[in-house]
Amino acid sequence: MATSASSRRVAIVGATGNIGTSVVEALRGDPHVEGITALSRRQPPEQGPEIQWERTDVREDDLVGRFASVDTVVHLGWLFQPTHDPVTTWRTNVLGSIRVFEAAAAAGVRHLVYASSVAAYSPGPAGRAVSETWPTHGWPAAAYSREKAYLERFLDSFERQHPDIRVVRMRTAFCFKPESAEQQRRLFIGPFLPNSLARPELLPVLPLPTGLRFQAVHSDDVGEAYRLAILSDSRGAFNVAADPVVDFSALADLLHVRPAAVPAPLVRAVLAAAWNLHLVPASPDLFDAFLRLPMMDTGRAREELGWSPRRSSTEAVADFLRGLRSATGDSSPPLRSPLPGGRLEELRTGVGQRP
Repeated sequence: MATSASSRRVAIVGATGNIGTSVVEALRGDPHVEGITALSRRQPPEQGPEIQWERTDVREDDLVGRFASVDTVVHLGWLFQPTHDPVTTWRTNVLGSIRVFEAAAAAGVRHLVYASSVAAYSPGPAGRAVSETWPTHGWPAAAYSREKAYLERFLDSFERQHPDIRVVRMRTAFCFKPESAEQQRRLFIGPFLPNSLARPELLPVLPLPTGLRFQAVHSDDVGEAYRLAILSDSRGAFNVAADPVVDFSALADLLHVRPAAVPAPLVRAVLAAAWNLHLVPASPDLFDAFLRLPMMDTGRAREELGWSPRRSSTEAVADFLRGLRSATGDSSPPLRSPLPGGRLEELRTGVGQRP
């Protein structure tokens, strides 16, 4: 495990989201962390004297000043909606991220840890997991994948221009915890799924698209991976996922139901119709990218960072379902449940339209 004896003063951009709240908890109380500055668009609840919060919009606020007193910047901020307006997400996710990276360099930050994703990878080979050397060209039709891949290219150039800055890219699988389930429903499923349908006993048959396979990891285990990366001297990319791969069999065992294979083109056609009618927020292009994701080899994170997930991928998915059934949520603004106005407010503001 590559470790560093020096302590860290950390700024977390996007500290109130699914991963951000887990990273904050992982760092809180660590003796090697001198201070935490939490940056977000919306004010979180009181976080304690060891955490300083600052309202921050990466598109327009002074980031150099916010980074002046830290040596480590963790960039987690991301805008998933409006899914029908990729220019808006590009301005925040790509141009805003570039502002974060450049401000970190201008402020003299020595460590930059960025939230990449499995979606940055090009479509993967069948039958084997890929290492961090697999091409990161994404799936160009999907905005999320395209934006993640573009930032990988930007960071390639950034690292050559700033060899004195240690850059880490965390390429995570799907990240779940009970507190994030309602946010993820709002972002990807929409208001028309009753929470009760997440109960296995109500699903005697589970329709699933052919070719379904994905990796998952508990968000709190991801928070720990970030903590280890922040405190290490390691550079480069790390794949972060738990075992086993989630497929037909794993979901059937998890939900105690019989899976029924549905042709992927049919699923896509239904999703496209629903998306075009603003009934669901997730686009059919994102579904295309999802089916093409490679499976990741996590050996480097385990060996170099000493990271090992405490929960399996199926436990992470089970926690998501539990959080969805109970609408658990959290006091953090993005994870709040229920939102003021509830699902009627989701409909009023436009499914997939709310930034």
